[in-house]
Formats: sequence, structure tokens, C-alpha cells
Amino acid sequence: MAIKQIYQLYAELKDYSPKIWRRCEVVSNITVARLGYILMTLFEMQASHLFSFDLPFSENYRIRMADQYSPKEIDKLTRAFFTNNPVHRNLRLELKNEYAESFPDAADAAEALLKNMLNLIGEQIYFTYDFGDNWEVVIKLENVYSDDTTPASDFPRVLGGAGFGIIEDCGGVHGLGELAAAYKKKSGEAYEEYSEWLGITDLDLDSFDLNDMNFRLKKLPRIFRDIYEKELDPTQRSIDIIERKYLNG
Repeated sequence: MAIKQIYQLYAELKDYSPKIWRRCEVVSNITVARLGYILMTLFEMQASHLFSFDLPFSENYRIRMADQYSPKEIDKLTRAFFTNNPVHRNLRLELKNEYAESFPDAADAAEALLKNMLNLIGEQIYFTYDFGDNWEVVIKLENVYSDDTTPASDFPRVLGGAGFGIIEDCGGVHGLGELAAAYKKKSGEAYEEYSEWLGITDLDLDSFDLNDMNFRLKKLPRIFRDIYEKELDPTQRSIDIIERKYLNG
């Protein structure tokens, strides 16, 4: 069996409390776009909005220099290089299609490989989904190892997590907090409005099902790739998987 380089990643929804996080493993040579489809799956995003990545060169530069220079020297080097070269502070990655945002300097997320974006433990990349609600996920490289025994089909896989994920079009992290509070209270005008909108009377936003998430990771990234990169409408079977209709069977 061929040797694969495996990345262990920690991903956390930014600016939300209690924390919604996932720890997962992926093969390092996937595209950045595929990482996006994995993150959508992990955080209950349903591929109905645009997304992008930002690679913070200046922050990752500090990590790369940590073994060679003191913190004061790193501060000086960082200011000297990135103040004079602001274009190099971040790299934006997005899909290059007719629906993409107009960032001419952005790299193509469907071509860029994750292993060329993150190399050292501690380096980060930021994921943004839905530029209206502006969901942001911070991804950190926690571990890198080689594997020649686990089938490639076992990846991606999630190792742990907390919290359900997002609710589409609820107004971002602020709206998610209000929705969570309403469902915990289970009474009042806000609860009535949310339950009518979502069509459900019970919703536990603190829940996380590891087995179900690993099942979804084997299905949804491919469906999302077809939606974004091939511009294919999802089949009814795909919609049923996204909406968890399989739990009713």
C-alpha cells in the first residue's frame, strides 16, 4: 500500500460560544477546494453559498521562524518584510468560476494543494462560507504523519468534536446564538418563529454524533464538489443525504 502523508487538523467556528469544533484527518495532497467541502460537511453547511480561504502568510511566517529567532527578532523581521510587502500578508483562494468574487489575485482553490499551503505544525488557514452570514472557521495543522496501512478510502475522518454546527441563513454567529437560546427555552415568540421557519420543534445545538459525521464525510464532499466545480444540481438522493432523510428509514 502506498505511503500517504496525513494531516491532523483542528477546526473551530470563530466567535461562537460554546465552542463548535472538529478534529479530523485528511490526506495532505487534497485540493484546498476539497478541504472546503470537508469543512462544509463537518459544520453542517449545505453548499448553498460561495466560500473562500485565506492563508495568513505573516502569521505562519512567525511559526516558521520560531526555531531560528527570538520573539523580538521575529517581530522585527515580520514588520520589516510584511510592512514593505503588504500584498504578501495573505493569500486568498477561491473557485475560479462565474460565481466567484472578483479577486483577480486569488489562487484557484480547485488547483491548489493543501500540502503546499500548510507544512508545519501550528500553521493556520481560514475558511469563510456565505459572505452574508460570514461564517468563519479557523483551521490549524496539529500533526503530520505517514501512513501505509490505512486505506485511502478511510480519509477524511473525524476524530472528535463538539456542537452541532451552523444553521443556514440564520444571521451568522449572533443569529445562531439567539436560535440556540430560543430552542433551549422552548417557549416564547422567538421559539415559535424559529420552529415554524425550520419546521422542527426540537433542536439540540450542543449535540455531535461522531459516527453520523464519519458517514457523511464519505458522501457529502463528492456531492458538494459536483455542485461547485461541475455546476450539477444535486439528485434527490443527494438532497436526502444532506437533509439526513436516511435517519427516518
